[in-house]
Amino acid sequence: MWQVESLDIAPLDVTDAETAAELLAVQRRAYEVEAALIDFPELPMLHETLEELQESSELFLGAYAEGVLVGAVSWERLDDGTIDIFRLVVDPPAHRRGVASSLLEVLSALEPTHRTIVSTGSRNAPGLAFYARHGFVPVAEREVAPGVRLTDLERLAIP
Repeated sequence: MWQVESLDIAPLDVTDAETAAELLAVQRRAYEVEAALIDFPELPMLHETLEELQESSELFLGAYAEGVLVGAVSWERLDDGTIDIFRLVVDPPAHRRGVASSLLEVLSALEPTHRTIVSTGSRNAPGLAFYARHGFVPVAEREVAPGVRLTDLERLAIP
């Protein structure tokens, strides 16, 4: 477990039903905010089931404040060594407290790589600004549903 200021950051075992349920609750609250920002209530991660989460092949880190899960990040390492971030969620009451930044910092230390990629809604201005502050740059935009666009971002390691 890593201590980051007042957060404890530790791996999450989503095969454990209690852990997965706790993460799913945080994830739903976080994605409700993004779904509203991008006007897409059908956001797939908002409707993920407990079973789907538990069957995920992603690796997970959770951020705990006073023993309560307040955020999480999940990722996979691609064949070329790229880290592909699948989800970075923070419980809305914990927004703007450094939770997402701390998760990214620990992930970067734990999984050094030449390239990290992530996607977020193109109308998610807070999300895009967050990633820009952390060195991510837009590389593509794609439509995933009528009128709904995602921005693909990447961050390259500084040699």
